Amino acid sequence: MIDAVLYGAVVFLVLNVLASLVRVLRGPSDHDRLLALLLMGTTAAGVLAILAHLMQMAALRDAALALVALAALVVLARVRTVRAR
Repeated sequence: MIDAVLYGAVVFLVLNVLASLVRVLRGPSDHDRLLALLLMGTTAAGVLAILAHLMQMAALRDAALALVALAALVVLARVRTVRAR
């Protein structure tokens, strides 16, 4: 039963990633595009974490952690460029 709920959550999160892809492609500003890209990265990390649990694959968990670390670096780089202006 819990596996079905987790697979449902994965489907919902993947749909969320696809919806944010629309914002990345059509975003009115670069700031909106960046936020949507960060949403995609953290949501994809959530998908990988759930799939790592369901499939018992530690490599997926590592990939999820790498995505979150990459998102943090993107935020830091963006903040530095905004402050430099």
